[in-house]
Amino acid sequence: MPRQPTKADYERLLEFRTGLRRFQRWSEQQARAQDLTPAQHQLLLAIMGHPGPAPPSIGDVAGYLLLQHHSAVGLVDRAEAAGLVARERDPGHRSTVRLRVTDDGARRLSALSELHLQEVPRLADTMRSLFAELESQRNSRRRATRGTA
Repeated sequence: MPRQPTKADYERLLEFRTGLRRFQRWSEQQARAQDLTPAQHQLLLAIMGHPGPAPPSIGDVAGYLLLQHHSAVGLVDRAEAAGLVARERDPGHRSTVRLRVTDDGARRLSALSELHLQEVPRLADTMRSLFAELESQRNSRRRATRGTA
């Protein structure tokens, strides 16, 4: 039977959520400073970070961004109108549209990514500390359970 969360559990969960929200808010502010919406920033990152030799399709991007296909199409439409991305037909599969980042989109994403690569370790330090506390607490409970069994 699962145990009930303790006050300390709630405190750690709050710390975790707060850390994620702070990072998210910071990231959104950085995107806006580059004249991008947070969704455009995520789109550019999804395109540039897509693994493999072929650029991503709209379906790939929808999966990365946890969007419905039609919502990803709208996001791509707006980003294309802003000059951030371009659509290209896949030469091997003419019905597939691939996405690429324009020079302007790449410039903005590069500036944002430099900042994010500096900020992520700070978030990681907070998360490591939190996870270490959780692991220590779990190990203490295991030892206590073995002692009473």
